[in-house]
Amino acid sequence: MNKHIRNWFRRAAEAVLVAAMVSSCAQGATNFNDVGKATSLLLQSLHFSRKEFNDELSQNFLNTYLKQLDPSKIFFTQQDVDSLKAKFGTRLDNYLLKGETMEAAVPLYTLYCNRVKQRVEFAQKLLKSEKFTFTRDKYIPLSRKKIAWPKDEAEMEVVWRDMIEEQLLSEVLRRDTISRLAKDQGKPDPSANEKSPKEKLLLRYDRILRNLNEACEEEDVANALLSAVALTYDPHTDYMSARETDRFKSEMGSYLIGIGALLGAEDDGSVKINGIVVGGPAEKSGELKLNDRIVGVDSNNTGEMTDILFMRLDKVVDMVRGKEGTTVRLKIDPANAPGQTKIVTLTRTRVDLKEELAKGEIIEVNNGDKVGILSLPSFYADMDTGSRRCSTDVKKILERMVQENVSGLIIDLRNNGGGSLEEVRRMTGFFVGSGPIVQVKNSYNQQTSQDARNNQPIFKGPLVVLTNKLSASASEILAAALQDYGRAVIVGDQSTFGKGTVQQPVDIGKFLPFFSDRSRAGLVKITTQKFYRIAGGSTQLKGVESDIVLPDIYSVYDIGEAFEDFAMPYDKISKSPNYTKDTWIDKHLPFLRARSKERIHQDRDFQIVQEDIAYQKKRILENRLSINKQVREAENQKLFERRQAINAERRIRFAEMAKSDAKKYKIFRLTLEDVNKRQLPQADPEKDNEQYMKMVESPTQELDDSPEYPSGLDPELRECINIVSDMVDLKQGTLAENSSHL
Repeated sequence: MNKHIRNWFRRAAEAVLVAAMVSSCAQGATNFNDVGKATSLLLQSLHFSRKEFNDELSQNFLNTYLKQLDPSKIFFTQQDVDSLKAKFGTRLDNYLLKGETMEAAVPLYTLYCNRVKQRVEFAQKLLKSEKFTFTRDKYIPLSRKKIAWPKDEAEMEVVWRDMIEEQLLSEVLRRDTISRLAKDQGKPDPSANEKSPKEKLLLRYDRILRNLNEACEEEDVANALLSAVALTYDPHTDYMSARETDRFKSEMGSYLIGIGALLGAEDDGSVKINGIVVGGPAEKSGELKLNDRIVGVDSNNTGEMTDILFMRLDKVVDMVRGKEGTTVRLKIDPANAPGQTKIVTLTRTRVDLKEELAKGEIIEVNNGDKVGILSLPSFYADMDTGSRRCSTDVKKILERMVQENVSGLIIDLRNNGGGSLEEVRRMTGFFVGSGPIVQVKNSYNQQTSQDARNNQPIFKGPLVVLTNKLSASASEILAAALQDYGRAVIVGDQSTFGKGTVQQPVDIGKFLPFFSDRSRAGLVKITTQKFYRIAGGSTQLKGVESDIVLPDIYSVYDIGEAFEDFAMPYDKISKSPNYTKDTWIDKHLPFLRARSKERIHQDRDFQIVQEDIAYQKKRILENRLSINKQVREAENQKLFERRQAINAERRIRFAEMAKSDAKKYKIFRLTLEDVNKRQLPQADPEKDNEQYMKMVESPTQELDDSPEYPSGLDPELRECINIVSDMVDLKQGTLAENSSHL
């Protein structure tokens, strides 16, 4: 333990002694110098790596800071970067530990703000003065992630001129596409009433400037630096401001306290209602409609309306949200009566984000078997009250599935980024009963086992877990445990994300000097442990490899822990001695894999995915984008014709699939609201999606005539149904391994 940390703990102990003698504390704004110092000491003392601040780490802090603020390298020049490295590169750690965080954060952020203003003003000048013809035979990088910083102002101006021309060209081509689709479908052109492409871009850049001016509060300035410092320890260690902390807690609990509306920032400075939660205050009032615009907010119903035009969206959201049972007044510009503003008063309530909760379906096949699908968007848990737990919700759904005599089950963990370790521990026991689920190691090399304590599993039948590259953390714990027990076949992308670490949220306010204002201190989410499979290997970097691989467009992109900066290494520990693997899947996997491979090879939708993968790989490799209109129109025409041909083919094929599904399947909905119903309702994909939230569609979405997958079953789910059905048939003895019939 270094001297800074020892002294800090000594001062913390002294503060506790003072607390025993003093009954009141001074009031004032949160001191972010103290917040920075406390954050720095917490990182060194609690992070798994135990890395102490030094010159090398300090330089990484600055590199991360620059990358976070300017990932595309369109604001800072190489000259700026060299100057900042000379001034702060090896000194940032000293500023933080001395309690002088803001002395570094302010000049860093000030330069960033100045550069953004400078670039945006240059863009505005170009848009107002220059006539773009889109005739230059030039390509610009599709991604600037791996490109060097522009060396000086002259080179930066070239970058921005090209970028503005491309943005303008993209807007022109977008409108052309919308107009063409509208004409082909005999519909009104929704782009006809839009502002011109130049006007739209000017409004967009005006909003950037206004948002930037709002983001110069001390809390925002400190957040930018402290987040970079935390992320330099590993990709999942992070500092969160007070505003971000509130949002994090809501996301973990899959609920919010507010009016039940999804807000979006518009280029004209207003905030538009893009979604309305079914059953929330906004819908129940009947006074708010999709596409209405909010132009003013009276957050505390004081009678003083705040003009929110061009205000940052996160600040508007914070004003609209509040304590349960309180009221908020909104000044609304109705979509159906522009200019005729009205005042709407709503009472904030707890709004469950039902689309983020566990849900299921039961598919009854014409041979009498039933296949269940359990969809889990996250491993959610209410961090404050514990009133909402995904394990409790999943248990209800599984018990109803068992009651309905489901033969096989698919757990859909696609895009599930994880959540509560405790929830995944509980949930895994629903399938394996009692026994170890995951091993955990801290920085002192102390190993513990997290065990399930179910006497018996709830569901004992064949099991498939569907994953993709965005299945991470808790999702990987569940998939890995079920794979190690031989309990499930893992299906999906080549592997999952590869996050094998555990984070602990720490309230920074608890570590500030006693008399400090702690209200805006925020928290730091620190990686304190690594988790390991019961078979001994980590999921870190490698993820969970699929037993059966499906073509997936995500495989093209740099998604996963291995592509993250400062990712922690892969390693192994000893195998847990207290579990026994069922070998049934290992025995039958070659047969299941061969049958799946043959179906995938014959499936037209998977063929289309593989074509898309090849196209995207080529595009990423070339990393170039033309700013010549004729070239882009020719490229777009090819893509348009391909998409039209695919849609035409799919309309015919999907119509036949829908007829086949109607004969082959009966699909029943099983949400949390359905679990106690005497008779489960039949699923209706279109209506069922609308039971959670009513959403605005963009002009492009409104004109998209791509047919939906029949019965709400995409190719991945259909193949999983086939795999789990094969498993059921093998168990029942109705399918022989020498069978080639699909």
